[in-house]
Amino acid sequence: MTLCVSLLIASEFMPVSLLTPIASDLHATEGQAGQAISISGLFAVVTSLLIANVAGRFHRRTILVTLTLVMLASLGLIAAAPNFTVLMAARALLGITVGGFWALATATIMRLVPEESVPKALGVLYTGNAVATAFATPLGSYLGAIIGWRGVFWALTPLVFINVIWLWLSLPSIPPEGPIPVAKVLGLLKRRTVAFAMAGVMLTFGGAFGMFTYFRPFLENYTHVTVPQLSLLLLALGVAGFFGTTLASTLVARHLNRLLIGLPVLLAVVSLGLFTARHSITGVTVMMFLWGVINSAIPVAWATWVSRGVRDEPEAGGGLMVAAIQLAIMLGAALGGLLLDWISIGATFAGGGIFLVSAALVLGYERRTARIEATTVEAEPAQEPVLAES
Repeated sequence: MTLCVSLLIASEFMPVSLLTPIASDLHATEGQAGQAISISGLFAVVTSLLIANVAGRFHRRTILVTLTLVMLASLGLIAAAPNFTVLMAARALLGITVGGFWALATATIMRLVPEESVPKALGVLYTGNAVATAFATPLGSYLGAIIGWRGVFWALTPLVFINVIWLWLSLPSIPPEGPIPVAKVLGLLKRRTVAFAMAGVMLTFGGAFGMFTYFRPFLENYTHVTVPQLSLLLLALGVAGFFGTTLASTLVARHLNRLLIGLPVLLAVVSLGLFTARHSITGVTVMMFLWGVINSAIPVAWATWVSRGVRDEPEAGGGLMVAAIQLAIMLGAALGGLLLDWISIGATFAGGGIFLVSAALVLGYERRTARIEATTVEAEPAQEPVLAES
């Protein structure tokens, strides 16, 4: 599953490192090329809401292997895309895998390991995220200059094929527990804590990916990096993910809420520092490393929240969380592209920073009001832990 995460993240965000050549080859603007990430997010949103209903009818191994096969088909179509329309269709297929796999990942982990091992297991799973971030984008940038952006996507296909076989052989045949209707997934929003959490999720991921999607044009146009320098900077960003994932895995047990509120603020501050240091290669390198540490810790924290905040409905909670994340990525990438095309990269960074600070304010408000309400209520429902608990 960790290898599948690596390949999924690499496939989903590879356009970030190949944005310029993709736009040039398919006769699109860089802002339009960035919408290739948005379209995968749209289909990921729909799939994440529907997958709990579908997965409840089949063995979990069958579902996960099928989703990986869809990713394989998507990569082949992307590599062979003759025009921008086909590219977007292929990215839509990839979105199906993204939404389905991530929606089921936390619930699957919860059924594979004891409860006390869930945070550690999620840390292992998200190591795949760190690996992909560390090596996929810099390798994509470097290899794209040698074999072209299409060659980069072709190179991923044999790895995904191997992963299909590995998943089939290694995963236990987890029996279905019955379909979960979409109404039940969306019904979780009636819980106050869940509703505030989803708002925080969307603002956090929307702000982060509104900036991350356009790092390449930022580095090329402001820092004036060469392709080798770009690859090294993206490598630094990715290597930092190992530190962020490890750090988050050790802190979430005792400081989950502090991480959920504090990480967006730290990411906004570092983003401001990155833009301020845009003309210094040294300053940009330091800021990108810090950006990678903070950004990689965020998914671990929110995955842990799902295992606690909606432990009674992990499949539905996972689907809702992924829908919120992918919708945020779609809207963040779209808004960032519009700001880039219409105003400047500075506007893109400003928009992302506003989203991140807003996330902290929303979650902080929920934590504060939950504490106030706790003084007037004798007991809280066990399945709805408030943000103030930790």
